[in-house]
Amino acid sequence: MEFKHLPRVLLAPLVVFGCASAFGGDIYVISNAEVKVSAEDIREIYLGDREFSGNVRLLPVDNQAVQDQFVAKALSIDLQRYNTLWVKKGFRDALNPPTVKATDSEVLDFVERTRGAVGYLSFAPRDQDVIVVRKF
Repeated sequence: MEFKHLPRVLLAPLVVFGCASAFGGDIYVISNAEVKVSAEDIREIYLGDREFSGNVRLLPVDNQAVQDQFVAKALSIDLQRYNTLWVKKGFRDALNPPTVKATDSEVLDFVERTRGAVGYLSFAPRDQDVIVVRKF
């Protein structure tokens, strides 16, 4: 499709909406197959209010590539508030914030290999070593 005859004013929405669709997709929360986590547990895990599933220590991991979308969709807060919450929890409760991985593949690898790991991806994994807990 050629757009060379369209005024630039008309091209701007095409560019903006094209980019928005790439960033507005679904988020899939996954867990290591050895841990039992429900969809209702996600908020508590990522806000530091739930640390164990049975006798397994939960290890949440953030995905830097889609962190702002996850925080908005799953936790209903913005990224600044999320980061501030973890700073306070670090001082008040001596809790460490979730580890941050840069990409989907790093998160998937971490969750596959780490007992108690919980993470989120921008795609539905096909791996048998992880469980999709919830789709946002």
